[in-house]
Amino acid sequence: QVQLVESGGGLVQTGGSLRLSCAASGRTFSRPALGWFRRAPGKERVFVAAINWSGAITYYADSVKGRFTISRDNAKNTVDLQMNSLKPEDTAVYYCAAARGATMKPYDYDYWGQGTQVTVSS
Repeated sequence: QVQLVESGGGLVQTGGSLRLSCAASGRTFSRPALGWFRRAPGKERVFVAAINWSGAITYYADSVKGRFTISRDNAKNTVDLQMNSLKPEDTAVYYCAAARGATMKPYDYDYWGQGTQVTVSS
């Protein structure tokens, strides 16, 4: 059984920062890529960032480029999302997910966490 558990969400003011973390446990396919997605109230889940196994390849949604940074620690089986210069439109539930390769498509991800709420006040 694979488990992905997110943490680090919370309430922050516009312009502030948060760091999300996701801890993976259990057996997945070999060398999984990890990604972050988010779902704002009343909207579909959308891609935020992804990173391949080695960390050499990363992808970002245009809306977060230059503000968010994804990183991973394979020794600890964790992936982090550093979020800076937060905006009210970043308010959403953030999900961690695992896939065979780094991709921006949610249907490529086989395992998902339960999500963590991020709220950015104006």
